[in-house]
Order: sequence, then C-alpha cells, then structure tokens
Amino acid sequence: MKQLLERCGRFIGAGDDYEGSGLVLVGVPMDFTVSFRPGTRSGPRRIREVSVGLEEYSPALDLDLRDYRFYDAGDVVLPFGHVQESLRRVEAVVSRLLDDGKFSLLLGGEHLISLGAVRQVAVKYPSLVVLHFDAHADLREEYLGKDLSHATVMRRVSEIVGAENIYQFGIRSGTGEEFAFARKYTHMFPNEVLAPLQEVVPRLQGRPVYVTLDIDVVDPAFAPGTGTPEPGGCTSAEIVAALHLLRELNVVGMDLVEVCPVYDQSDRTAILAAKLVRESVLMFGRPCRR
Repeated sequence: MKQLLERCGRFIGAGDDYEGSGLVLVGVPMDFTVSFRPGTRSGPRRIREVSVGLEEYSPALDLDLRDYRFYDAGDVVLPFGHVQESLRRVEAVVSRLLDDGKFSLLLGGEHLISLGAVRQVAVKYPSLVVLHFDAHADLREEYLGKDLSHATVMRRVSEIVGAENIYQFGIRSGTGEEFAFARKYTHMFPNEVLAPLQEVVPRLQGRPVYVTLDIDVVDPAFAPGTGTPEPGGCTSAEIVAALHLLRELNVVGMDLVEVCPVYDQSDRTAILAAKLVRESVLMFGRPCRR
C-alpha cells in the first residue's frame, strides 16, 4: 500500500502508529470530473494545514484527540486525468484498510472518490446503508456523455448498495429526472438535514452505515470554499449537530469531500471541514488504552 500513498502533512493529533490505530485518514486529491470550479485536489492538504488552529478537545463530545490513536496515511498518488485508475487506487487503499481492521476516513477531492470507497466497504458489509449529505442529488445517469462524474456518483453507488439503501439529506439542486428517481427509489429529504436525520437514525440501528459528506450541503455563507456552491443550505452548527447524531449508528466508513481552498479566502470552509474530521475521529476512532 505504501507505493500508493505519499505523506504530505499531518492532521492535528495524528500519530505514527499505524498498527495500533483504529482509524486512518487518507487524502484523495482528485478533481478530474469537476463540472464548474476546479481546485478540490488541494482540499486534503488544506484541511490538514488549518487543523492546527483547532483544539484537540471537543467540548460537545467531552473527548480529546490526545486520548486517541489514529493515523494520517497521507494522500493517494493519482495518475492525473485517469479516472478509472484513480478509483482503482482508492479501492486498493480502502481494501487494505478494511483487511487491517481500520476505519477509513477519506478527505477529498471531488465527490466521485466516494465510489471507490463504497465499492470496497460494500464487499465487507453487504447490507450497507449510505447516508449522503449534499446540496446536489448526484443521481444523473450520465453527465456530458460520461457515466463517472461527481454528478453521477450516487447513481453509481445506488447500483452497488441498492437505491433503497441511500438516504439523502440537504438536497436542493438537481435535474427533474434526478428528483423523480429519488422520489421513486431513494430516501431523499430536500433542503433539510437535522430534523429528518433525527427521524432516520432510530430506523438504522444495527445496520452498517457509510457516510459521505459533501461540504456544499452547508450554505455558502458558512462554507464558500467549494466547487459548486448552492444557496439555501444548513448552517455550520447544524451540520456539526447532524454529525453528532451519527454516534448512535454503526458507522463503518466515511468521506468528506469537495473542499476547494482557492475559493476559501478566509479558510472558513477548510476549518469547518477540519472540525468535522476531528469530531469524526473522536466518534469513530479508538481511544488509547490506559
């Protein structure tokens, strides 16, 4: 696996003990199919860089990164412009992490990276549920003649886990065909995040869950640094609260995607992403033994 990764900074609190870590961060600096504003390939690096501005302690969870053992593996080395090979490499890394008993937390990068992760997580967990937080439905059959795109990623995921096992929150953009598909097949909750999630969580107890969080689910007033901003989203406080609800579920993998630093002059988007990563490590990682 080492030949597929390169070290490029470290998230706050990450240690050097891969073997003893229950959770592994992996950056996927890919933005080959972005349809509007490119630049998300720089997302993983910037999230790491701004993480030093956070405290290790989370008041909301009353937990501290210094009491956790997790590992930052660096970024997947990607062949520029080669979508299929890039997804294959993501799959190879996630497969190895699963074999080693690790929780994988991917940092994007464009949303298509989720497909590589879900392909492997679904092999280990055949009854997988996917929770999708996003401004966009991402359910197109194809986009500009291509079936692999950040605009088609959830349609491809539906072919793996079954559309009935996809729950979509905060969606407020898409084609009429996408919304018709969602009404018929997936569980979509347009515009809202927190209230419908509170209703869904009890129904998913015991199921293996994969979480994919596109930062543009948050309103661009709070998270402007993304490739396709869409007004009308949730607040930063609401997405943090929504993430905390997932502590009740059997979350077996996660990604956080679409942070685009070039449009994030204040770093508020990257800092929000870093906070979401910190909270995720504390919820889904493994405390050190005392």
